[in-house]
Amino acid sequence: MPDQVFLGEMRRILDEVYRDRDSAAVRDVYACASAHVHLTADRLALLNEIPEDGYTREEMAEAIDKVIMRRGEQDNLGLLQGRSP
Repeated sequence: MPDQVFLGEMRRILDEVYRDRDSAAVRDVYACASAHVHLTADRLALLNEIPEDGYTREEMAEAIDKVIMRRGEQDNLGLLQGRSP
């Protein structure tokens, strides 16, 4: 069963980061995510596997999903976009 806490927190983080902008860097998402107490260090580490660049919200969600899939954690964590990227 997908980790609803993780998925909910990541969606809230993306909402916060992309509230006033169309593009953001991974470090912006990481900074926001590190302030969320429900995300553990191993969950934050997912963001370290995304190449540093500017991403739209959709591209960031897709990049996070790709890391989850590459790690084989989609059954435990679920996917932000609810499908295979």
